[in-house]
Amino acid sequence: MKNKILKILGGLVVAILISQYNVAVFANEVTDLQNKQSDNEEKINEAKEQKEQVTQEKSDTQKQVDELNNQISSYESEIGDLDVKITNLNTQIQDAENTLNQKQENYDKQQKLLEERLVATYEAGETSYLDVLLSSDSITDLISNYYLVSEIANHDLELMDNIKKEQKEIEESKATLETSKQDLANSKAEKESKSQELQVARTEKSKYVSQLSAEEQDLQEEIDQLTKDNQQILNDIKIAQQKYQKQLEELKNKANSSNNSSSSGGSSSSGGSSSSGGSSSSSGGSNSSASNPGGFIVPINYNYISCNGYYSSGKFHGAIDYAASSGTPVYAAADGVVMTVKSMTTSYGTHVVIQHANGLQTWYAHGTPGSVTVTPGQIVSQGQVIMKSGNSGNSQGPHLHFEVRKSPYNYSYSATKYGDDSRVNPNAYF
Repeated sequence: MKNKILKILGGLVVAILISQYNVAVFANEVTDLQNKQSDNEEKINEAKEQKEQVTQEKSDTQKQVDELNNQISSYESEIGDLDVKITNLNTQIQDAENTLNQKQENYDKQQKLLEERLVATYEAGETSYLDVLLSSDSITDLISNYYLVSEIANHDLELMDNIKKEQKEIEESKATLETSKQDLANSKAEKESKSQELQVARTEKSKYVSQLSAEEQDLQEEIDQLTKDNQQILNDIKIAQQKYQKQLEELKNKANSSNNSSSSGGSSSSGGSSSSGGSSSSSGGSNSSASNPGGFIVPINYNYISCNGYYSSGKFHGAIDYAASSGTPVYAAADGVVMTVKSMTTSYGTHVVIQHANGLQTWYAHGTPGSVTVTPGQIVSQGQVIMKSGNSGNSQGPHLHFEVRKSPYNYSYSATKYGDDSRVNPNAYF
C-alpha cells in the first residue's frame, strides 16, 4: 500500500515537473512569436514608410515635371511670340527697303533734272528772266513770256522743294530701317537666349521623366504631344492674325453695322432651342443668334454630350464633347475668320479654329480627315458647314470637341477649371 502511494506521488511529481517544463517551453515559444510578430510589425511599418517615401518621391518627381512643363510652355510661347515678331520685322524691313529704293529712285531722277536745269542756265550765260521779258515784241508776247518765266521759276522751286522733301524722307526711311534691323537683331538674340533656356529645361525634365513609372511616362508623352500641338496651333494663329488683319477688320465692321441696325430697327426674336442633348433642333444650322445671349449656336447635331467641361473622373477637359456619328456636319458657331486648318495624327486631329468679332475663338477638333470645307483667311457665316465630325487625333470615339477661348488664347494641361487658362465655358455663349 505504502509503495503504491509512493508511486502515485512520484507520478504526480513527474507530471508536475513535465507540466512546468511544457509551460516554460510554451512561454518561451510565445515570447519568441511575440518577438517575431514585433519584428514583422516593424518590418511592415518600415515597408509602409518606404512605400510612402517612394510615393512621395514619385509625387515630388511628377511635381518637378509639371513645373518644368510650365516653364517649357512659357519659353515656347515666348519663342512663338518672337517668331511672329521676327516675321513681322522681316516684312517691315522688306517694305521699308522697297520704299527706300523707290524714294531714292525718285530723288535721283529729280536731282538729275535739277542738274540739267542748272547746266542749261549756265550755258545760257548772263541771260536773265528780265532779259526774256524785255525782249518781248508785243504785249501779247510779254504776257506769254511772263507766264513762261513764271512757270519755269515755279517748276524750279517745286523741283528743289521736292528734292529736299525726298532727302528728308530718305533719311527718315533709313533711320526707321536701321531701327527695325536693330530690333530684329535684338529679337533674334532674345530668341536664341530663350531657346537655350528651353533646352536646359527640357534636359532637366528628361532627367525627372526617366524616374517616373512606365504608366506615368506614357501619360507624360501624351501631355507633351498635346502641349506641343497646342503651341504650334497658337503660333499659326498669331501669324494668321497679322496676315488676315484686313478680314478681321471687315468682320468687325460687319458686326458693328449689324448691331447698329438691330438697335435702331427694334428687337425681334426667332425660334431656337437650347443646347441640351439630343438631335432635335439644337443643330448648328438652324439656331438664330438672336435667341442666344452670347450669339453662338450649337455647332453640330449630336446624340448626347459625352463631356461637358469635366470628365467623369472630375478632371478638367476645357471643352464640350458632342458625341455624333462620323460624317455629321459641323457648323460655324458664329460669323468669323478662319485662322487655321490642319490635320494632325495626334491631339486635335483634323481641326479648324475660327476668330470672331467679339475677340473669342472657337476650336473644332477630331474631324474626319479631308472633310474640311474652309480655308485660312476665309470669312465664314454662322451655321456654315466647316467640316464633318470624326474620330481623328487623340480620340476614343466619333465626336466633336468644341472649345471657346478668349485672348491670349493660351492652353495649360495643368488647368483644373475654366479661367486657369484662356478656355471659357462654351455654355455661357449659347
